[in-house]
Amino acid sequence: MIDAGQQAAARALNLPAQHTPEPAAPDLEVIRHARIACVIPAYNEQETIAEVLESLLSQTRLPDVIHVVVNNTDDDTVEIANRYRGKHRRSVKGQSYETTIHVHDMGVNPDKKVGALNFGFRLARGYDYLLGVDGDTTADRRAVEWLEKEIVDDPRIGGISAIYSIDKSKIEGGTAKFLVAGQRAQFAGFNMDNLLHGRNMAVLGGQFSIFSMHALQTVMVRDHQHTPWVRDSEVEDSKLSLQIRDAGFSTKISARARAYVGAMTNLRALHGQQVKWNYGAIDLMWPGQRGDTKGQPLHPNLRLRWFENISMLSNIFSRMAFLLLLAAALSIHAFVFNPVWLIPPAIAIALNLRLALAMHDKSASDLAFCFLLPAEAYMWIRIGHFLSAWTQFFARVEKDNWAAQAAAEKGRGSAYIFPLVVFAAVFGLLILAWSQQTVSVQAAILSLGWPALYIFTVVQTLFMARKVFRRQRGFTV
Repeated sequence: MIDAGQQAAARALNLPAQHTPEPAAPDLEVIRHARIACVIPAYNEQETIAEVLESLLSQTRLPDVIHVVVNNTDDDTVEIANRYRGKHRRSVKGQSYETTIHVHDMGVNPDKKVGALNFGFRLARGYDYLLGVDGDTTADRRAVEWLEKEIVDDPRIGGISAIYSIDKSKIEGGTAKFLVAGQRAQFAGFNMDNLLHGRNMAVLGGQFSIFSMHALQTVMVRDHQHTPWVRDSEVEDSKLSLQIRDAGFSTKISARARAYVGAMTNLRALHGQQVKWNYGAIDLMWPGQRGDTKGQPLHPNLRLRWFENISMLSNIFSRMAFLLLLAAALSIHAFVFNPVWLIPPAIAIALNLRLALAMHDKSASDLAFCFLLPAEAYMWIRIGHFLSAWTQFFARVEKDNWAAQAAAEKGRGSAYIFPLVVFAAVFGLLILAWSQQTVSVQAAILSLGWPALYIFTVVQTLFMARKVFRRQRGFTV
């Protein structure tokens, strides 16, 4: 017998009264991969664009579509990218993937990389995620797979950045190898700090990051923007990372996905890149309104930036003070060597070695770089970039740092020499001022200067020792 309740249910579903509803079959379409659109903004990338596309096509999880957005180029980037246009298929462990590569030549684009990214965003509408890849960045074959798994697993995530490093296998020349070793160590330190802070990424670097389209659209609505990326910041990825965080999403660094970015192999190019990065970060950190950019000194994504800047100031002070006091003491034959001054460099070497040993693809050159001379030389180069960026910011110099970096990478410009000239001038003036003092004044300066530097160095060394002994929780960079 069918009771009254069953008959009522049958009538509600428009079924014959003698039948009861059968359980619905599971919807197999619910279990599926997300739809990922990859956007590659490319500017004069004829040397690398083929390798970048080959890297994407060899992924264990292909993006569903790849848009190469060429802008302002005067080389053969378009012609080389066009060789890859069309459909590509790949099967991995029984799972078939298909992607289509499109090449778009924007011609002259006044908004440069930002314009290319926003053009790609419009092409990616209807997809779940946007994968941004620079035109000189390759990735580990499982990078897209890992990024997808991590971002799909947690809808609170607005974007995830890969772990960045530099592929040193194709670097030739002594200077280039030295600079690349320094950049690899710099990336390793930045990555490890982010991994150990809850994997919260301060900057979703545009080199190889995946973004939730929902998060990007939320940013646009919340901040009254027509596009996710804006052109009023020197570092468009940092500004967007702050906006994603403000919109209620988290910004993360992947625990496994790895990407290899283009290296700066000469001092001129490295200076252009690092000054742009530093200046853009300062512009976001410093309080006050500058055009459409508002400084957000207390933003949680900028805490690590503040720590980096304070750390650089302490490095500048300790090094300059030591050199000046050493020169002053030697000039009046008052220097007495104390072995205790060997402790700070020993701790610094231990810290560099610990970080190098945590590198995923460490080599003998990475370990050799950790010792005093190479690491110290690279620190002085970084100090030059740091001071140049702050000088430009406080001087309110109107300068297109994007154009300056592009010119530097082409071998034009001499701004990288400026920090050395300034250092020599300042050091010379201080030594001259020292020579004009009486012996009693010189003795008083030394008697106060050395103890003050001693106390400061003790504090600085304790901070380094803390990082040497902190748990790295199995992370590799």
